[in-house]
Amino acid sequence: METVERVVTDRGELVLRRDAEHYELISNGVFLMDTRSGASERTLVQAALGAAKPGARLLIAGLGVGFSLAEAVRSDTPGQIVVVEIEPSVVAWHHTHLAPYSAGALDDPRVRVVTADLGHWLATTDERFDAICLDVDNGPDWTVFDDNAALYGDAGTALLRAHLDPGGVLAVWSASASAAYLARLTATVGPVETLLTEVDRGEPDVVYLARRADE
Repeated sequence: METVERVVTDRGELVLRRDAEHYELISNGVFLMDTRSGASERTLVQAALGAAKPGARLLIAGLGVGFSLAEAVRSDTPGQIVVVEIEPSVVAWHHTHLAPYSAGALDDPRVRVVTADLGHWLATTDERFDAICLDVDNGPDWTVFDDNAALYGDAGTALLRAHLDPGGVLAVWSASASAAYLARLTATVGPVETLLTEVDRGEPDVVYLARRADE
Protein backbone atom coordinates (compact mmCIF):
# COMPACT_ATOMS: atom_id res chain seq x y z
CA MET A 1 0.00 0.00 0.00
CA GLU A 2 1.42 3.39 -1.03
CA THR A 3 0.38 6.77 0.34
CA VAL A 4 0.03 9.03 -2.69
CA GLU A 5 -0.99 12.22 -0.87
CA ARG A 6 -1.88 13.15 2.70
CA VAL A 7 -3.53 16.46 3.53
CA VAL A 8 -4.74 18.01 6.77
CA THR A 9 -8.10 19.75 6.48
CA ASP A 10 -10.46 21.49 8.88
CA ARG A 11 -12.06 18.07 9.35
CA GLY A 12 -8.84 16.16 10.01
CA GLU A 13 -6.59 13.99 7.85
CA LEU A 14 -7.50 12.96 4.32
CA VAL A 15 -5.36 10.35 2.58
CA LEU A 16 -5.24 9.18 -1.01
CA ARG A 17 -3.46 5.85 -1.21
CA ARG A 18 -2.77 3.32 -3.94
CA ASP A 19 -3.01 -0.45 -3.80
CA ALA A 20 -1.56 -1.80 -7.06
CA GLU A 21 -3.62 -0.14 -9.80
CA HIS A 22 -6.40 1.05 -7.49
CA TYR A 23 -6.85 4.13 -5.32
CA GLU A 24 -8.53 4.49 -1.93
CA LEU A 25 -9.82 7.51 -0.01
CA ILE A 26 -9.32 7.43 3.77
CA SER A 27 -10.67 10.08 6.16
CA ASN A 28 -9.25 10.13 9.70
CA GLY A 29 -8.40 6.45 9.35
CA VAL A 30 -11.88 5.50 8.08
CA PHE A 31 -12.15 3.90 4.65
CA LEU A 32 -14.49 5.88 2.41
CA MET A 33 -14.32 4.35 -1.05
CA ASP A 34 -12.02 2.98 -3.72
CA THR A 35 -11.79 2.62 -7.48
CA ARG A 36 -12.32 -1.14 -7.63
CA SER A 37 -15.93 -1.29 -8.77
CA GLY A 38 -18.32 1.65 -8.69
CA ALA A 39 -21.33 -0.50 -9.58
CA SER A 40 -23.58 0.83 -6.82
CA GLU A 41 -22.50 4.44 -7.46
CA ARG A 42 -23.51 4.01 -11.09
CA THR A 43 -26.82 2.49 -9.94
CA LEU A 44 -27.37 5.58 -7.78
CA VAL A 45 -27.17 7.88 -10.79
CA GLN A 46 -28.92 5.55 -13.22
CA ALA A 47 -31.89 5.23 -10.88
CA ALA A 48 -32.15 8.98 -10.34
CA LEU A 49 -31.85 9.87 -14.01
CA GLY A 50 -34.17 7.06 -15.02
CA ALA A 51 -36.90 8.83 -13.10
CA ALA A 52 -36.02 12.29 -14.44
CA LYS A 53 -37.10 14.17 -17.54
CA PRO A 54 -34.77 15.24 -20.38
CA GLY A 55 -32.92 18.44 -19.52
CA ALA A 56 -33.10 17.62 -15.82
CA ARG A 57 -31.14 19.55 -13.21
CA LEU A 58 -29.08 17.02 -11.24
CA LEU A 59 -27.31 17.53 -7.91
CA ILE A 60 -24.54 15.08 -7.03
CA ALA A 61 -23.65 15.41 -3.37
CA GLY A 62 -20.15 13.97 -2.99
CA LEU A 63 -17.58 13.69 -5.77
CA GLY A 64 -15.62 10.80 -4.26
CA VAL A 65 -13.59 8.86 -6.80
CA GLY A 66 -15.81 10.08 -9.63
CA PHE A 67 -17.94 7.10 -10.60
CA SER A 68 -21.23 8.96 -10.03
CA LEU A 69 -20.23 12.03 -11.99
CA ALA A 70 -18.81 9.96 -14.86
CA GLU A 71 -22.10 8.07 -15.07
CA ALA A 72 -24.06 11.32 -15.08
CA VAL A 73 -22.16 12.90 -17.97
CA ARG A 74 -22.49 9.69 -19.99
CA SER A 75 -26.23 10.33 -20.01
CA ASP A 76 -28.02 12.77 -22.30
CA THR A 77 -30.75 13.28 -19.69
CA PRO A 78 -29.23 15.96 -17.45
CA GLY A 79 -29.09 19.49 -18.81
CA GLN A 80 -27.19 20.74 -15.75
CA ILE A 81 -25.10 18.88 -13.19
CA VAL A 82 -24.08 20.50 -9.91
CA VAL A 83 -21.49 18.65 -7.82
CA VAL A 84 -21.07 19.63 -4.17
CA GLU A 85 -17.82 18.38 -2.63
CA ILE A 86 -16.47 19.61 0.68
CA GLU A 87 -12.81 18.75 0.11
CA PRO A 88 -10.84 20.91 -2.35
CA SER A 89 -8.15 18.21 -2.45
CA VAL A 90 -10.63 15.66 -3.78
CA VAL A 91 -11.58 18.04 -6.57
CA ALA A 92 -7.89 18.65 -7.34
CA TRP A 93 -7.16 14.90 -7.48
CA HIS A 94 -9.67 14.62 -10.31
CA HIS A 95 -7.30 16.65 -12.41
CA THR A 96 -4.45 14.23 -11.60
CA HIS A 97 -4.60 10.78 -9.98
CA LEU A 98 -8.37 10.24 -10.16
CA ALA A 99 -8.93 11.78 -13.60
CA PRO A 100 -9.38 8.36 -15.30
CA TYR A 101 -12.28 7.49 -12.97
CA SER A 102 -14.26 10.68 -13.51
CA ALA A 103 -13.39 10.35 -17.22
CA GLY A 104 -12.83 14.05 -17.81
CA ALA A 105 -16.32 14.83 -16.52
CA LEU A 106 -15.20 18.03 -14.81
CA ASP A 107 -14.67 19.49 -18.27
CA ASP A 108 -18.24 18.79 -19.40
CA PRO A 109 -19.98 22.16 -19.96
CA ARG A 110 -23.04 20.91 -18.04
CA VAL A 111 -20.96 20.42 -14.86
CA ARG A 112 -20.49 23.00 -12.09
CA VAL A 113 -18.48 22.12 -8.99
CA VAL A 114 -19.31 23.77 -5.67
CA THR A 115 -16.68 23.29 -2.96
CA ALA A 116 -18.75 23.53 0.22
CA ASP A 117 -20.34 21.64 3.08
CA LEU A 118 -23.55 20.19 1.67
CA GLY A 119 -25.79 21.03 4.62
CA HIS A 120 -24.59 24.62 4.77
CA TRP A 121 -24.90 25.05 1.02
CA LEU A 122 -28.43 23.67 0.93
CA ALA A 123 -29.42 26.00 3.75
CA THR A 124 -28.13 29.05 1.88
CA THR A 125 -29.19 28.38 -1.73
CA ASP A 126 -32.57 28.52 -3.42
CA GLU A 127 -31.55 26.15 -6.24
CA ARG A 128 -33.92 23.26 -6.91
CA PHE A 129 -33.36 20.03 -8.78
CA ASP A 130 -35.19 17.30 -10.61
CA ALA A 131 -32.89 14.72 -9.04
CA ILE A 132 -30.50 14.68 -6.08
CA CYS A 133 -27.91 11.93 -5.53
CA LEU A 134 -26.61 11.85 -1.95
CA ASP A 135 -23.34 9.98 -1.39
CA VAL A 136 -21.26 11.81 1.21
CA ASP A 137 -21.04 9.06 3.85
CA ASN A 138 -21.02 5.31 4.25
CA GLY A 139 -24.73 5.61 4.89
CA PRO A 140 -27.23 7.18 7.31
CA ASP A 141 -26.03 4.98 10.17
CA TRP A 142 -22.29 5.41 9.49
CA THR A 143 -21.43 9.01 8.76
CA VAL A 144 -17.92 10.23 7.99
CA PHE A 145 -18.28 13.25 10.29
CA ASP A 146 -20.64 13.62 13.24
CA ASP A 147 -22.16 16.78 11.75
CA ASN A 148 -23.25 14.81 8.67
CA ALA A 149 -25.77 12.87 10.75
CA ALA A 150 -28.07 15.90 10.52
CA LEU A 151 -28.45 15.30 6.77
CA TYR A 152 -30.21 12.01 7.50
CA GLY A 153 -32.40 13.24 10.34
CA ASP A 154 -35.88 14.71 10.08
CA ALA A 155 -34.73 18.27 9.40
CA GLY A 156 -32.00 17.24 6.94
CA THR A 157 -34.35 15.00 4.98
CA ALA A 158 -36.94 17.77 4.85
CA LEU A 159 -34.23 20.19 3.63
CA LEU A 160 -33.29 17.82 0.80
CA ARG A 161 -36.95 17.45 -0.14
CA ALA A 162 -37.33 21.23 -0.23
CA HIS A 163 -34.67 21.38 -2.95
CA LEU A 164 -36.56 18.94 -5.18
CA ASP A 165 -38.92 20.22 -7.82
CA PRO A 166 -42.40 18.63 -7.76
CA GLY A 167 -42.08 15.00 -8.84
CA GLY A 168 -38.32 15.10 -8.26
CA VAL A 169 -36.35 12.19 -6.85
CA LEU A 170 -33.83 11.78 -4.05
CA ALA A 171 -31.39 8.87 -4.42
CA VAL A 172 -29.32 7.99 -1.35
CA TRP A 173 -26.35 5.61 -1.23
CA SER A 174 -25.71 3.43 1.81
CA ALA A 175 -23.27 0.64 2.62
CA SER A 176 -26.05 -1.19 4.47
CA ALA A 177 -29.80 -1.15 4.89
CA SER A 178 -31.41 1.17 7.44
CA ALA A 179 -35.04 0.50 8.30
CA ALA A 180 -35.34 3.72 10.31
CA TYR A 181 -34.03 5.83 7.45
CA LEU A 182 -36.25 4.09 4.93
CA ALA A 183 -39.25 4.95 7.11
CA ARG A 184 -38.10 8.57 7.40
CA LEU A 185 -37.65 8.91 3.64
CA THR A 186 -41.09 7.50 3.00
CA ALA A 187 -42.75 9.80 5.53
CA THR A 188 -40.82 12.95 4.57
CA VAL A 189 -40.22 12.66 0.82
CA GLY A 190 -42.56 10.04 -0.62
CA PRO A 191 -42.65 6.46 -1.97
CA VAL A 192 -39.27 4.70 -1.86
CA GLU A 193 -37.76 2.00 -4.05
CA THR A 194 -34.85 0.02 -2.60
CA LEU A 195 -32.12 -1.13 -4.99
CA LEU A 196 -29.43 -3.61 -3.90
CA THR A 197 -25.98 -4.21 -5.36
CA GLU A 198 -24.16 -7.33 -4.24
CA VAL A 199 -20.56 -6.90 -3.09
CA ASP A 200 -17.72 -9.40 -2.64
CA ARG A 201 -17.97 -9.37 1.14
CA GLY A 202 -20.61 -8.22 3.60
CA GLU A 203 -24.06 -6.76 3.10
CA PRO A 204 -25.16 -5.46 -0.31
CA ASP A 205 -24.77 -1.79 -1.07
CA VAL A 206 -28.13 -0.02 -0.95
CA VAL A 207 -29.64 2.79 -3.01
CA TYR A 208 -32.86 4.33 -1.73
CA LEU A 209 -34.82 6.12 -4.46
CA ALA A 210 -37.53 8.38 -3.05
CA ARG A 211 -39.92 10.33 -5.27
CA ARG A 212 -41.29 13.58 -3.93
CA ALA A 213 -44.98 13.24 -3.23
CA ASP A 214 -47.01 16.46 -3.59
CA GLU A 215 -50.53 16.89 -2.42
